[in-house]
This record gives sequence, C-alpha cells and structure tokens, in this order.
Amino acid sequence: MAKDPRDPKGLIRESYRIDGITIAECRTIFLDWALGVPVETDTRIWVQELLVQYAEHPADHPMTRTLVAALQDQPAPRRRGGRAARVDPSRT
Repeated sequence: MAKDPRDPKGLIRESYRIDGITIAECRTIFLDWALGVPVETDTRIWVQELLVQYAEHPADHPMTRTLVAALQDQPAPRRRGGRAARVDPSRT
C-alpha cells in the first residue's frame, strides 16, 4: 500500500480502524498528525481532503468530528486576568 502524502504515518487511517475510539483520543491523534504537517502546507486543504477520503464513515465518528472541528474558525483570543481585572475601576 502506497503512503498517503497527507497521512504518511497512517495516523488518521488507523484512527478510523480503532473500535470504540473516543473524541479525546482522536484529538490527541490529530495533534500528532498536525505536528507532522510541513510548515508550508495549507493544513485546512489537507483536512478537507481527508474528510472527502473518509466520507464513507459515519458523520458522528470521533475522528470525523475532530476533522470538522479543525475547519471551524476559532474565536479571537481575549485577554483574561492581569492587573486590569483585579483593580476596581472606580478606584482609579
């Protein structure tokens, strides 16, 4: 079997073969996969192609859900904590 250039270690392929795999395990596998993606690669395109490749699997499979979540826009990070959060604005 030829290696898939989008999944050279076979991590995504094997995740679909594991019975009873959890969403947490799929997220860990996805992170390992993402760390192996070359920097110059558009990861979103590869994720979309993987979703097409594994489209015959149920939409509620944990890896499918993980791949779909990877395509969602993430909210912009918000500042949490720090001095401004601790100081009463009426005292300035």
